[in-house]
Amino acid sequence: MADLTFRLAEPSDWPAIYSIFNRVTDGGDTYPYPPGLSEDEAKIIWLAPFHTVYVAQMGEAIAGTAYVKPNLPGLGDHICNAGWMIHPDHQGQGIGRSFAEYVIGEASKSFRAMQFNAVVSTNTPAVGLWESLGFEIVGTVPDAFRHSEHGLTPVHVMYRELA
Repeated sequence: MADLTFRLAEPSDWPAIYSIFNRVTDGGDTYPYPPGLSEDEAKIIWLAPFHTVYVAQMGEAIAGTAYVKPNLPGLGDHICNAGWMIHPDHQGQGIGRSFAEYVIGEASKSFRAMQFNAVVSTNTPAVGLWESLGFEIVGTVPDAFRHSEHGLTPVHVMYRELA
C-alpha cells in the first residue's frame, strides 16, 4: 500500500465517489440510503453542508471516501459524526483501517469525540474495526434497519473520545 494517500476531496473526485456510493449502498446491507439513488440525490447526502469529505487514493484510483460533520448543531457541535465507504474491489486490504486512523486524527483537531449513530449490527467488519480503534457500543436500537437479507436488524450507536 505504498501508493496509498489520503486527502481532502476535490470537485473532480465526485464521479469516483459516486461510483463508490452506488456500489456500497446498492447492497442494502450497511447504509440506510436506498439503492439506486440518483447522482443528484447522492451528492446532496455525501457532500452536504458542514461535511468535510476525504478520499483514499491508490495511485490514480479513488479507493474510498469518508466525511466528518458535527453530529448535532450548536451546543452539540463538539462531537462529530462520520461515514466511511471503501470501494468493494478494495475491501479487505487494510485501506479502511489506515483511512480511519487518518480521518480520526484529522477530526481530533476540531472535535472532542466521534459518534456513529447507526452501525448495522450485522456489519461485523465495521463493528470490529471501530471497536479495535477504541469505539464502544453505547446503545443498540432494535429493528432500526431494513437489511436486504436479514430483514429488521439492530443498529449500534458507537462512541469514542478523540482528545
